[in-house]
Amino acid sequence: MNPQEHLAALQDQVRQAAAEHQPLAVRGGGSKSWLGGTPGRASGGRVLDLRAYRGIVSYEPTELVVTARAGTPLAELESALAEQGQCLPFEPPHFAHTGAVATVGGMVAAGLAGPSRLGAGGVRDYVLGAVLLNGRGEVLHFGGQVMKNVAGFDASRLLVGSMGSLGAILEVSLKVLPRAPSEATLTFDMGKDRALDQINTWGGQPLPIVASAWWRDGSGADRLHVRLRGAQAAVAAACARLGGARLQEQAAGALWQGLREQTLPWFAATWAQPGAAGEALWRLAVPSTSPPLKLQGDILVEWGGAQRWMKTAMPAAVIREAAAQVGGHATRFRGGDPSTPVFTPPPPALERIHREVKRAFDPHGIFPAIVGT
Repeated sequence: MNPQEHLAALQDQVRQAAAEHQPLAVRGGGSKSWLGGTPGRASGGRVLDLRAYRGIVSYEPTELVVTARAGTPLAELESALAEQGQCLPFEPPHFAHTGAVATVGGMVAAGLAGPSRLGAGGVRDYVLGAVLLNGRGEVLHFGGQVMKNVAGFDASRLLVGSMGSLGAILEVSLKVLPRAPSEATLTFDMGKDRALDQINTWGGQPLPIVASAWWRDGSGADRLHVRLRGAQAAVAAACARLGGARLQEQAAGALWQGLREQTLPWFAATWAQPGAAGEALWRLAVPSTSPPLKLQGDILVEWGGAQRWMKTAMPAAVIREAAAQVGGHATRFRGGDPSTPVFTPPPPALERIHREVKRAFDPHGIFPAIVGT
């Protein structure tokens, strides 16, 4: 089946579901299907499978723009970019160790970024345009292939992190960047409090820091890891200024890859025995300068303090209240009580806006409503 025929079949499936008031669960490679559960299936819903709707539609290396269909494997896209010395700077995770294949559509729908989110920005910052199949079976085009192309409602970026609640993402146009000519990773022995102060101090200085991470490793050592990227002279000067111990290239690559894909030993229990003894992996998004939260559990801090992973069996209400008190929010990423909402329920005013936007895209309510979930 060619792309046009496959698109027509997807439209027919959506229209039939709307006519019969049957829920649909959008499916890509399934690499993040555990995030937020599998909405739509529990109530007898059908699966809208986009894996066959794949392929790179266009790629202009000189313009730093690529357009790909939703079912395109993320590894395939990254390989094509690497051949031209380019990359997706926000380092989206694949979670390939789960046996699933990450796709471009799933990358956008989940909106997850890796360690370099600190210096490069997130998925939303690189989405130029998108094509969406809405709840009426209509194909909608948003944005384009240049940065300044939006007048009015910027729906293409709204789709980032939407988890399929507004419809099925069919295509996405992304800004890409050249790979940096030089990189170095420095490690420092220091406790959590000092590490948070130090990385925020460095963040206010002209240093090529693109990633940071602090955690207590299996030996009980507290270590801050900092990754530098940029011109060779800038990286060399930063290394001399900051000090610390420089990791060898192979070890540094394994560290950041393990953090990106959550294959580091620190994450092992949450993959191997999700919910064991009531433990859950929580993702806390807070202002980077927030002091350590008074919560019990193992902590891993990324993004200069703005992203904090926690393994804990503490009640969800306590965790969310602690995050809210510093202006953040908490997501139950894996494990824990399945009846606990994955995402922090929004305040009534924001929830009302969400539902009105969803109604505009999905008037029959066939796609999942991810508010709270």
